This record gives sequence, structure tokens and C-alpha cells, in this order.
Amino acid sequence: MRERFSSRTGWDLGESPFAEAIRLARSQHRTLLDLTTSNPTTCGFHYDAEAVLSPLVDPRALVYDPDPRGMGRAREAVAAYYADHHAVIDPDNIILTTSTSEGYGYLFRLLCDAGDEVLVAQPSYPLFEFLAGLEDVRLLPYPLFYDYGWWIDFAELERSITSRTRAIVLVHPNNPTGHGTSAEERRRLEELCARYHLSLIVDEVFLDYPLEVSSLETFARGPHLVPTFVLSGLSKIAALPQMKVGWIAAFGPTQDRNSALSRLEVIADTFLSMNAPAQYALPYWLQSRGAIQQQIRERSMHNLITIRAAGLEPLKADAGWSAVVRLPKIGLGAFELLGRAGVLVHPGIFYGMPETERIVVSLIVPPERFAEGMGKIRQLAISHP
Repeated sequence: MRERFSSRTGWDLGESPFAEAIRLARSQHRTLLDLTTSNPTTCGFHYDAEAVLSPLVDPRALVYDPDPRGMGRAREAVAAYYADHHAVIDPDNIILTTSTSEGYGYLFRLLCDAGDEVLVAQPSYPLFEFLAGLEDVRLLPYPLFYDYGWWIDFAELERSITSRTRAIVLVHPNNPTGHGTSAEERRRLEELCARYHLSLIVDEVFLDYPLEVSSLETFARGPHLVPTFVLSGLSKIAALPQMKVGWIAAFGPTQDRNSALSRLEVIADTFLSMNAPAQYALPYWLQSRGAIQQQIRERSMHNLITIRAAGLEPLKADAGWSAVVRLPKIGLGAFELLGRAGVLVHPGIFYGMPETERIVVSLIVPPERFAEGMGKIRQLAISHP
């Protein structure tokens, strides 16, 4: 019989062993300390409700006047955000999207035919595999390795490039490792892209959350030797994932950039997914981002200190709001922490780290819960046979 649905949606929807363990623990009414919560709207931060919600009632939003790239004033607000990062951007080089996920979809359609390849670092967030698969694009990993900090393995990256490779995805800083791309790594990436005629896709959603560096430099700053597409949005910048605002900023040689923007405009015009109230509100949300960002940075640094105070080892992270913790090599991992201590963390394997002792925690978990969870992990590590 002919298959009714497309092969691109033929995912394995079965329950993973770890998800099953969580479900069983909850069915037994066990109290779990969840150290994976990364939704900022549920982590006890203070939001100025008036500042967030009042811009949505702009009466101009009652008029439907679509612009495929997004309203001019909204794109100007994004350009002003990058000006704060010492980068000059023409608002006409910005395409608004409802999320960075949608932005990836636009770029995969722009750069790839069915069966083409995009390279992405590993460890990385597992969402990329689904985004690429939905566009019939093959996603291939290139490794980050840890040696007193995270580094791109350029030898393996270059070996991964084939005649079907169209782009390299860089998450700057990486999620969950917190690796921030250095100036030398950027130079080498751009040299590879130029040599193999590739584009560079740079996801900067965690750029504003430095941990063990003073700041990170945006890829929006030139010069841009190759077609470069910078993704970001309000989900992290203003901790407003529910408002669904993201963007693509395009850079590179003039002819390539203008051709890309013309094509992206057609893609965006096909969907016209950005709603008017959010676009009118965007300048206000970006202007008021400082208060919530400060809360998140303080929480993240506090919880990072808590990990060390518990005698545990967080791997070096430049920025972001996740931490990779290396447990002692005594057979402890996420399954054991769940089963024996009732502490929920992410196994490193979720992100492509095969080491059992590497776990991932969210640094924006409320501090009291985070400290209790770290204490339980420490106690189990001490008592583990």
C-alpha cells in the first residue's frame, strides 16, 4: 500500500527510555527537582506587565498593510539593537520572522535544494535536525571538543564538506556548551566558506548573556567576506518567547547580499507570518530589555557559583543560560540522578555528548530549587559506591 504521509515526517515518535523514566517517576507521585526549566516566563523573574503589554494596543495595528520584510519602524528598532553592539546595519538588510526557527526555514529554502547539506556543530540543540528535515536538507555534524574550554575541530569540519554542502551553521554562543566563537575561529570559518563557496548562518540568541567573558562580539560587525546571515529574536533578548518575534540580518558581498534579500523577500511574502501588533510593539520591547536581561545574568552567575560551591565541575562556558556539568567518573549520570535522588537533568547525549557523566542544567532555574538539586547531586556523588 502506498504511504499516506511524507517520509520527511516519518519520525520515531516513541517514548525514549529517559522520558519513560520521568513518566514513571511522576506516576509514582515522586517529587522531582527539575533543573532543566529554561522557559524564562515560568522561572520567577519580574516582568513589567505594563511595559510588555501596553504596546500591543496600538490602534494602527487594526490596518492591514503588510511588508514582506517587516514594518520599517520595527526593522529600524532591530538595527538600533545592533548599534548597541557597535554594528551598523541598514534596516533594509533585515527580514522579520516569527522566530529563529522560522528564520532557519527561510534560509534552508534560500540556500539548499532537496538533498543538499548543512553543517552544524555538535554538541548542539537537537531542534536543528527537525528544522532541516522539514526542508529536505541533510544535517551533518562537525565537532566541538573540550580542552580547558570548547574549540571548533577545524580539521573534522573541513573533512565534512562535500559537493552538496551549502552552509555552515554556527551558534554563537553555542547551546548548551556556552562556547563563544573567537576572532581567530571566525577568521578560519570565513576562510573555509570562501574557499568552498559556502554561506555562514550565525545564531546569536544568547549573545547578551555573558558568563565567563565580559562580552561577545556579534557577527553583525563587518567586514563580511562571505554571505552571512545572523539570526536572533525576542525569545532570549527580551525573555519573551510567547511574543514570537525573530529576524534575519543579511551581510556579505553586495551582489550576493542583495540577491539573497530579494529571494528572502519572496519567501517571506509567501507566508506574511509577522503580525502587526508585535511589530508595533517591537521597538518598546527592545528598548526595555535591560531589566530582564540583568535579572537573568545575575541568576545565571549565582547558579554557576552554586555548582562550584557544591564541589561539582561546570565546564567552561563563555555565555548563555545553560551549563554542562562533568560528574565524577563513578557511574553517575542523568538516569541515576533521577532514580536515586529525584533530580531531573538533561543527559549529555541529548545534545550529542556521549559521556554518561556529562549532564546539562539550566542556569535560570529558581536559586532555591537549584541549590537543593546541586546538594542532592553532591550527596549522591559522595555516597555512590
